[in-house]
Amino acid sequence: MTVKLDDYRATLEACDPHIGDVLDSNFAEAARLMSPLGQHNYLEGARALAELGRGSDVVRTWLEAMPEVVKEVGEDILMPVQTAALRLASMVSGQVIALMLAGMPTAARRLGDPQLVEQYINLIHQLSGKAPRGLRPMLENLDELFSKLTLGGLRRWALWGAQAHASDFGQQRAYFALESADSQAMLQQERRGTLFIDNQRKLNFYLRALWGRDFFMRPTSGDFETREGYRPFIEQRVIHLPDAYDDFYGLPGKDLYRASAAHAAAHLIYTAEPLSPQGLSAAQQAMIGVLEDARVERLALERFPGLQQLWQSCHTSREQQRRQDELAVHPYVLWLERIAHALIAPESAADNPWVRWVGERFEGYFAKQPEEQAWVRELGLALHARWQAEHEVPSARALEAYGVPHHDDNRYLFAEDRDAWLEAEYVPASQRQVRKYVSLMEFVNEVDCELAGDDAQEIWVLPTELFPYEDNGVSYNEMEGVEPVSPPFHYSEWDYQIQLHRPDWTAVVERRPKRGDPETVDGVLSEYRPVASRLRYLIDAMQPQGLIRQRRQEDGDEIDIDAAVRSMVDLRLGMSPDPRINTRYIRKTRDLAVLLLLDLSESTNEQVNGSDKSIVQLTREATTLLGWAIDGIGDPFAVHGFCSDGRHDIQYFRFKDFAQPWDDDVKARLAGMEGRYSTRMGAAMRHAGTHLVRAPQSRKLLLIVTDGEPHDVDVRDPQYLRHDAKKAVEDLAVRGVSSYCLTLDREADDYVARIFGANSYSVVDQVERLPERLPGVFAQLTK
Repeated sequence: MTVKLDDYRATLEACDPHIGDVLDSNFAEAARLMSPLGQHNYLEGARALAELGRGSDVVRTWLEAMPEVVKEVGEDILMPVQTAALRLASMVSGQVIALMLAGMPTAARRLGDPQLVEQYINLIHQLSGKAPRGLRPMLENLDELFSKLTLGGLRRWALWGAQAHASDFGQQRAYFALESADSQAMLQQERRGTLFIDNQRKLNFYLRALWGRDFFMRPTSGDFETREGYRPFIEQRVIHLPDAYDDFYGLPGKDLYRASAAHAAAHLIYTAEPLSPQGLSAAQQAMIGVLEDARVERLALERFPGLQQLWQSCHTSREQQRRQDELAVHPYVLWLERIAHALIAPESAADNPWVRWVGERFEGYFAKQPEEQAWVRELGLALHARWQAEHEVPSARALEAYGVPHHDDNRYLFAEDRDAWLEAEYVPASQRQVRKYVSLMEFVNEVDCELAGDDAQEIWVLPTELFPYEDNGVSYNEMEGVEPVSPPFHYSEWDYQIQLHRPDWTAVVERRPKRGDPETVDGVLSEYRPVASRLRYLIDAMQPQGLIRQRRQEDGDEIDIDAAVRSMVDLRLGMSPDPRINTRYIRKTRDLAVLLLLDLSESTNEQVNGSDKSIVQLTREATTLLGWAIDGIGDPFAVHGFCSDGRHDIQYFRFKDFAQPWDDDVKARLAGMEGRYSTRMGAAMRHAGTHLVRAPQSRKLLLIVTDGEPHDVDVRDPQYLRHDAKKAVEDLAVRGVSSYCLTLDREADDYVARIFGANSYSVVDQVERLPERLPGVFAQLTK
């Protein structure tokens, strides 16, 4: 996407002739911070505001402020801000819209998160309906408000003033201008002690000093309705901390931030995989979570003993809060908090035999397997069962009172989808790779960077092939470029345990096959001359006969003149005439399309016993003989192959498509065939089916050649991919595609019949006979 300023200049200068200078002075910074799509949204927003007709200040403020906003929270915020400005146009004046835009850099800088900025925008829109006269004075004092309040505090302060002074417009203006006593009182009430935005940089240095690596941290505003009731949490490897902490019963807010950040970082370091929450009650999850919190903290303390004092002070402050406030909580919650304290400081459990018993069990497991998580679940369930045998189990709502201040809510520990949990990772906007499609002249005029690799932040792509001046048939892409791949094709995958499809679970990427020497393929016919001779008779027998005329038929397409004359003669002579006086025409054609799908996994590189050839070589030879035979018959056919390296990288190779002739290009691709990675068969079959269903022929056959059962590196359950392949066969059958498997695995009878059906597979016991068997199987299937 190429952005041209001249396409927007006329519209903007129609609003104010001087805006062109503002555009020129700010667009350089915008281009440095934004991708081409971001630049497009930036200029489109300016044009929309110019066409709004609310004055040039709105447009000028947009052009000046939005690069600063993008610098703080990313370019995805452009569209929400533009939408908010256009929505405000029907409620407030252009000056208020300009004030809102002018305050966006402050909001972005103080909130530091795009989601929080969007919540702030929603608050502005809410106030425009409840207190439109208070919006201007509030925006004029935005710097002071954000220096003292979190977003939740600002929301409560603003909505209280809008409700208290809904009918007194004078008091409403005074309240939002921070001039009234009740405004200052509410401001002081909502003012928080320690803000995240003021300590984020320090926390980053703190965690880096401990663990020697960076952690992503983001603020979260969970206190919209109350200042209590929200805890830290971890999502996509990102630590979410409250946007502000008050001093907590003698514990400073800065120390609480350090304790919370260090605890979350310990989870990211030592919680290697999630635990499934299936079958677990809320109380059981709470008990297991407390034990996992203690396990990761104990592992961290082995490296950094000084953290014990920091974490223990959080428990001490919590116990002090319980004593002072005398809050009524469920005994199970108190038991959890005492266990958490005792496991980090055993001396605190000296007077409680129950807690001492838990500590002894925990120490026994931890001494043997500190890095394992399986025993955490086992011990947690045992402790819960012991409590349940003698006491009442609390409800999920009662468990919300658990309040060790630095502990997260353990959503990171429990996950339904283990694969998604392992692969989930937050990538900041500054590190996301952008693919930019450019014209030939842009590509040629740009200075190359010889140090750029596949991890470059911006990749320039030339949509067409570029050939050198001395055209030798080889493009620059083939000589110097990275091997091109297609955009990913996403397919669902069948999970037999839940009996549902996982939508868009796999990604198939079409890659260009490597090329080899076509003479290698031509030599196969010479090597298999006896087989080729037998195939010649097969080809002649299967040749379509075209239009066949059958004479002397009682019913037909037209009258047979000779037979009709004979019948008339017999009738004149008084004899019984022959009624077979018609001619029938029968169209003998083969309305069939075939796609040969080859398994090219790493195991095909293995050498066949008693032969000097590998499985992939025999597969190439069998494909050559079959391709030569089908080409002689005249049936449309395609040859594709696949391998996989996890569900996100299923590589698909198109050696020959239906419309391509059987020529040297196809032979060169077959000659370069090689095996690697694994066999995720279901996704490859679905992708092959999308090519096959486009063929106009009425009969469609998917012929699969494989040397083993479906498997992949990210799947441990051997039944999972078998059931998915079976479901793929059923789905293709619904679309009119018949599937047949030719397997080279002698032990395949145990699973291949369940996948393809009892009559839809063949087992090749002697792999070296594959070149002979494959054409025969094709002939049998296409009679």
